[in-house]
Amino acid sequence: MKNDFTPQDELLFLALGGSGEIGMNVNLYGCQGKWLMVDLGMSFGANEYPGTELMFADPEFIEERADDLLGIVLTHGHEDHIGAIPYFAADLGVPMYATPFTADLIRRKLEEAQLLDAVELIEIAEDHGSIVLGPFEITYLPLAHSIAEGNALLIETPYGRVFHTGDWKLDEEPIIGEPTTEEELVEIGDEGVLALVCDSTNVFNPAPSGSEGAVYRGMLEEVRKHRGKRVLVTTFASNVARLQTLGMVAQETGRKLCVAGRSLDRIIAVSQANGYLRDLSEPVDFETAMALLPGEVLILATGGQGEPRAALSRIAEETHPLALDKGDVVLFSSRVIPGNELAIGRVQNMLAERGVVMVTDRQSEIHVSGHPGRPELEALYGWLRPDILVPVHGEIRHMQEQTRLGRASGIPHNHFQKNGDIVRLAPGAPATIARVPTGRLVLDGDIIVPANGEAVAMRRRLAHSGVLIVVLDGQGGVTIEGLGLPLDEDYAAFIAEAQADVVDALMKLRKGRRDEPEAIKEAARLAARRAAERWCGKKPQTRVIAPGL
Repeated sequence: MKNDFTPQDELLFLALGGSGEIGMNVNLYGCQGKWLMVDLGMSFGANEYPGTELMFADPEFIEERADDLLGIVLTHGHEDHIGAIPYFAADLGVPMYATPFTADLIRRKLEEAQLLDAVELIEIAEDHGSIVLGPFEITYLPLAHSIAEGNALLIETPYGRVFHTGDWKLDEEPIIGEPTTEEELVEIGDEGVLALVCDSTNVFNPAPSGSEGAVYRGMLEEVRKHRGKRVLVTTFASNVARLQTLGMVAQETGRKLCVAGRSLDRIIAVSQANGYLRDLSEPVDFETAMALLPGEVLILATGGQGEPRAALSRIAEETHPLALDKGDVVLFSSRVIPGNELAIGRVQNMLAERGVVMVTDRQSEIHVSGHPGRPELEALYGWLRPDILVPVHGEIRHMQEQTRLGRASGIPHNHFQKNGDIVRLAPGAPATIARVPTGRLVLDGDIIVPANGEAVAMRRRLAHSGVLIVVLDGQGGVTIEGLGLPLDEDYAAFIAEAQADVVDALMKLRKGRRDEPEAIKEAARLAARRAAERWCGKKPQTRVIAPGL
């Protein structure tokens, strides 16, 4: 049932996703009866939701209030900020706003989903573009990040100004783009900032994130170490600055570029269409790359997170046209996303078994984070001097730690919140005034379903305990088949005993119940399941099929 809650003469903040996990960023601001959405992201399927591919924040709260939603403002083009657009934007039915590079990524997503005509997408000037939506005036402020056109949003309202950081870092040598300067940020602070809504992802890092310029120098030094060897670099496809860096390194070391991975191809095409990577050398194809001497090629490949269908995994499995030999080198120019450790280890072990040399950011300066460490957070606090800090974009531990850091840095109000908390930012001191239901949805095949719905829950049970199928032929015969039971050599003996147990259970049914189909099925189900538990300690999902009943 729809909750009648509507923002009154006040400024509200509500996270539907991204506050309690990394990914699925969906944030709402409410003012004078209207809502503004910032970002509409997704996450990739997790092990606890077997068989699913994508995960979303449940947008039910704002779907029920779509008439009061003014628009969706996108900070940048990472999947955890725009990935849910093809699945929900058409239903929300409001315009979307993004700078050109991000808009191009979105446009291609919508075109692939055959929704290009169903959603209004409006491009904003990439440098300090602004729009007015009801009581909100939004100005885009470029900040460095690991993708082109990362932006903070300065949101002016009748109750004060909010600085919504999006994903960001400080970088004196960003390679791509020109971030807003310290002087401009100080000027914004001088004019007053009510609330800083801030990325928490890297709050435990005691050092600055580092610059892309430093990565260029580190990468150049590392590639030069491996003269005469084939070098493959795996990085996040969306990191346009890193692709520019690698293009420069290839030129400096006299190597031809070879690109392996559709997402890399797509990002390069979008980048060049929007004025980036224009001087990137034309990549050579796989056949040409393998015909070159090993020291004459630099391969850019997807798959640094161990994705099984990505280029690096297929190269490691020797099922890809590109090949690595003993002594060749793989540079992992990316961080390990939590949860991917086993998948990455699998790929690295396959490469190591073949004598491939691997280098990570722990051994060489070949990667920097796109998120702010503690010194960068403290610097931004000092420049903006907000009255309120609201940590977002992180797990609970990240956001709680940023709350403590803000308090230690002298910010007057440090307000911890999580998905579903409606926070009144003004008037008065910040306070959580209500809590609304939030949840997760997953893409299961072609259907979006609740993450904890019966289908996914049943799949978990099947994965844990297996399944038994019991068929009653109506003539006293019983057939049983077990799937996923740890019996192997004992399987035939188990089946024979389980069938006998079912026959015995049916014989023992009281006379009055022998003609009741449900009683017959339940007696057969319990007998077969108990036999399985006796034999292997498992309680499999058990289904009885009785055509004659």
